[in-house]
Amino acid sequence: MLDVRRLRVLREVAKQGSFSAAADTLYLSQSAVSQHVAALEREVGMRLLERGRPGPKLTDAGRSLVTHADAVICRLDEAERDLAAIAGLEGGELRLASFPSASATLVTEAVAAFVERYPKVALTVVEAEPEESLPMLAAGDLDIAIVFDYPDFPADADQADLDLVPLLTESMYVALPEGHKLSGAESVRIADLADDAWLCGVCPSSCSDVVKSVCREAGFQPRIAFESDDYNVLQGYVAAGLGVTLLPDLALHALRDGVAVRPVRPHAPQRRVWAAAREAGVRSVAPDAMLEELRQVGDGITARSELRAVA
Repeated sequence: MLDVRRLRVLREVAKQGSFSAAADTLYLSQSAVSQHVAALEREVGMRLLERGRPGPKLTDAGRSLVTHADAVICRLDEAERDLAAIAGLEGGELRLASFPSASATLVTEAVAAFVERYPKVALTVVEAEPEESLPMLAAGDLDIAIVFDYPDFPADADQADLDLVPLLTESMYVALPEGHKLSGAESVRIADLADDAWLCGVCPSSCSDVVKSVCREAGFQPRIAFESDDYNVLQGYVAAGLGVTLLPDLALHALRDGVAVRPVRPHAPQRRVWAAAREAGVRSVAPDAMLEELRQVGDGITARSELRAVA
């Protein structure tokens, strides 16, 4: 049977790109890291790393082994946290990542409720876009990743052992400078903005793809003036009269002065928000408890959005 400690060392060398950096992360000497990797290579009977400049690179065998190591180590980590949490979530840890507009709304509410119910669980939250958080989750560096996608650009959740739990579906709105000729309209057709400068997420990303796709469906290729993955920055550009963009429901909680938001007609683009986690059979108690909090908060946000639409 393969030595899990050696698998951890190999994975860390591949992740860090050098024996010395892996040694620092693992609190080992560089020679100990080299010895672990050499022993693992003898164990499997194949070279796992190509040693050279600028640093060690995984061989085909090494890549295959690290992929399996990720799954093995993830399950062992889950087992340790499950044992720590076995007595009614009286311990253990939970690591969550979220993108900014969900962090300020959905995640804040869910985390507050979770901390009140389970104060002894060590909870950490970091911000990361789906392109970053899903690989982190698959590698075992996270327990839950809050991600988004669009019906035409589904999330890349093909990694083994991952579940996508739906939290909410939100509409996208056109954001216009207050002085725009359509800022007072009841609703706006995308085709009527063909001559405007457009703002979108940094390319390549699903945020930029959806803006370009919606414009192409309306019969024109958008002229992209500025790019940012931060909706607050995009709102700043809009308020300054530098262009128009699309904003989802979750980005409207802190609307800047100088920005007018209008529904899209005839059909608003949709953005879906999910909680990605290890599959139900292998994740521990704490992620399940957090998923329930996230589902309840997502239902509440959906209800408030529906009331706002009716009003």
